[in-house]
Amino acid sequence: MASSSLVFEVRRCEPELITPAKPTPHEFKYLSDNDDQESLRFQVPFIQVYRNEPSMREKDPVKVIRKALAEALVFYYPLAGRLREVHGRKLVVECTGEGAVFMEADADVSLEQFNDEALQPPFPCLKELLYDVPGWGDILGCPLLLIQVTRLMCGGFIFALRWNHTLGDAAGLVQFMSTVAEMARGATVPSVPPVWKREHLNARDLHPSGVTFLHREYDQVPDTKGTHTVPLDDMAHHSFFFGPSELAAFRKHLPSHLRSCTTFELLTACIWRCRTIAIQPDPDEDSRMIIVVNTRARFQPPLPVGFYGNALAFPVALSTAEKLCENPIEYALELVKKAKAEVTEEYMRSTANLVVMKGQPHLTSVRTLAISDLTRARFSDVDFGWGKAVYGGPAKAGVGICPGLLGFYITFSNHKGEVGILASICLPGPAMERFVIEIESMIRNQPADH
Repeated sequence: MASSSLVFEVRRCEPELITPAKPTPHEFKYLSDNDDQESLRFQVPFIQVYRNEPSMREKDPVKVIRKALAEALVFYYPLAGRLREVHGRKLVVECTGEGAVFMEADADVSLEQFNDEALQPPFPCLKELLYDVPGWGDILGCPLLLIQVTRLMCGGFIFALRWNHTLGDAAGLVQFMSTVAEMARGATVPSVPPVWKREHLNARDLHPSGVTFLHREYDQVPDTKGTHTVPLDDMAHHSFFFGPSELAAFRKHLPSHLRSCTTFELLTACIWRCRTIAIQPDPDEDSRMIIVVNTRARFQPPLPVGFYGNALAFPVALSTAEKLCENPIEYALELVKKAKAEVTEEYMRSTANLVVMKGQPHLTSVRTLAISDLTRARFSDVDFGWGKAVYGGPAKAGVGICPGLLGFYITFSNHKGEVGILASICLPGPAMERFVIEIESMIRNQPADH
């Protein structure tokens, strides 16, 4: 469980706007109905940590990345524009070429001072590593991208980024970051050209018959106890490393015919059940697990290579707390598998129709946990010339889609060299303590063979 006391000082230069390196079109580009739904109207922070690379001794990461950003914005010129809201709260990007925010900084710390806990969420001194420029944090009329590059004393650096989620999901962001990285390494054009094509995810049948699924993710659930809106400042935020031995221990809790399930399904089922036990809801109350699904490959044909918008679905696994807590883990697993399998191209069409008909409803947050699997996004592979990132991914959990309730998984290598899954989640303090006990009990107490 991550908990770091590392403290250091960061000295920043004044923020500047980086504009595209060449003239770009002034035009209006509409977001999709999937992009502009209420639950994606937020800024999400990301962190990339890089070691010193001796072969780059004569290179300054700040200058290299600043120049590469300007070159990448020629191809991703909507990201240098500003969001506007038109009829029906529809979002459109005005491609003004005003630019993205860039900040240069230095920290009085070396990478060697970061242990495993300090190299994973919650990051020490995050507000210093990614400064929130006053007046530039709104969704509308503000820069869509904010980047801070902080040099470390050892020659390494930290690349921190704030991304307006309406512009794209994790896969889209990594695609953009990879283009910046290619430019930093000398490329003149991106290896994967960006594709807008947002109309693929627009509503087409604004009639009740066009909503062909239940979409429990948008249920309007009354919060009878007023317990789901715990202030983020009062939440405990921790990261858990699940290596091969921990994942094998979880898998032993399953009957043999279910042990071939994916790691995501297994881990999500375990976390959902342990979290429900930890928050102690009434037995007859519903417990929900929102599974954030990248649907690019679920369209026929798949969405175009290079598409960088939001292609996310949010299917729900649903159970009463009593059934979830008292049944063995395979009960939760089957519900997770069923929810994932429900997502098809038709499901996405149905979602777009519902979202427009109901005026961009917010995702349900009452007695809900949302999990985003970012292990395939490959944040750590983004290479600006200094090699792969030591850590690459979201800077913290609990941001956005379900405030305080969104967790994520990324691939992570610990100090022992073990490669596993880093799961980052938020819970109220006492519930986090109970959650740790439940998770450790599942790892430690192996069941008799099914």
